[in-house]
Amino acid sequence: MNPNRTRLPGVLGSVASALGVFFSAFSTHDYALHLDRQLHSTHCSFVPGLSDATAGANACTAAMYSPYSALLRERFWGGIPISLFALGAYAFFLAASVYLLTAGNAASRRAWQGFGLAALTPLVASGVMFFLSLTRLGAFCKLCVGLYVASLLLAVAGLSALRKAGGSPVAADATLIDPALAAPQVPAGYPQPAYAVPPQPSTLEDLGLIPTGSPLVIPALLAALGAFALGPALIYAAALPDYTPYLTGCGKLPEPNDKNHALVKVTGTRPKEQALLLVDPLCPTCKNLHERLVSEDIFEKLDAQVAIFPLDNACNWMLDRPLHPGACELAKAFLCGEPAGKARLVLDWSYANQEELAALGKAGKDQLRAKIRGRFPELDSCIDAKETKARLDKVLHFAVDNKIQISTPQLFLGSSYNRVCDEDTDLGLRYTLGIMAPHLEQP
Repeated sequence: MNPNRTRLPGVLGSVASALGVFFSAFSTHDYALHLDRQLHSTHCSFVPGLSDATAGANACTAAMYSPYSALLRERFWGGIPISLFALGAYAFFLAASVYLLTAGNAASRRAWQGFGLAALTPLVASGVMFFLSLTRLGAFCKLCVGLYVASLLLAVAGLSALRKAGGSPVAADATLIDPALAAPQVPAGYPQPAYAVPPQPSTLEDLGLIPTGSPLVIPALLAALGAFALGPALIYAAALPDYTPYLTGCGKLPEPNDKNHALVKVTGTRPKEQALLLVDPLCPTCKNLHERLVSEDIFEKLDAQVAIFPLDNACNWMLDRPLHPGACELAKAFLCGEPAGKARLVLDWSYANQEELAALGKAGKDQLRAKIRGRFPELDSCIDAKETKARLDKVLHFAVDNKIQISTPQLFLGSSYNRVCDEDTDLGLRYTLGIMAPHLEQP
């Protein structure tokens, strides 16, 4: 007997779900490694199991550190990675796809319809994440792209299931007609029977071979999808340790008063908390922290002082070699921008063009200086002034007086200027700020 139901939903759904489990599992694994408050390599490949994890910056690391990679970061250290929800959901779809593939005509019409409707939901989530990656991150993590492809294939499987839920209409032939319903054959020339011939079945469901199923099947499948998606996240949240004891163990500034007026005041539009930032304009980690503070609407709530700290021995006498050549020129431009209210603008510009400026700094001071002059011509004479060099020296002495280690970035919060640990400036930033500076959680 011709089953009249395509195997496409089961086959394609199984393939799509296996891909979803594969990519979401690696993404969750990479995220969970960082829960030890250390830095780790991340997988950023279409074949993460066959290629090694990558240390340093890549699109997947950027996506992980973005505010869109996890939920409830203000309640849990690091938050709950959204890949966990994907992992649970695709596990559900894998089981459902295998069921459709093996059950065949025994699966009810509403089971196919429920699968079809549920299979469209990951595509909606992928669409949102694709939009955020395109407009906010400007890069696409390969693990994320793998999930986009999985959701697209699953949606095709779902549409196919909706279309073929009741089987295809077929011709009434001997293989389908119930003998009890068949009309008697009357030879030509004899009177035809006066009774009506029963209508012939045109689908398998007309013969009762495909059960309709209970109306509760569809909501039950959607509820099961929700349970599968939430289950891993709930287990993850319950298993997280208490990070509170680790947050305040990185010291504070012993001499926070800026007696020599060397630091630069950069106050947000809605200041709620005192802060001090020790940064280098050519430090990639400083840029990442700055962008995180801005994107999560934290920077505007800071009444901040900035201690510009170039890791460049051209002006920083604590170093014997330049870690970021050219940082001295940008640091002086930052100091020179304060009287005209352009210090924040100089810092933002330095971060926004950091890769180009770092390359110019390595090529030579003159090329970098020309770039600065082209953007801020009004600051050119101030950069070479003795007063600017003397003020930068005072910033360095401020760091020495406070026994600040030679590394950037460093963030100090509150009137006591407690230092935020380096391990808490990325995935755990929102949680840490909620404990150390609760005012920042207010609108």
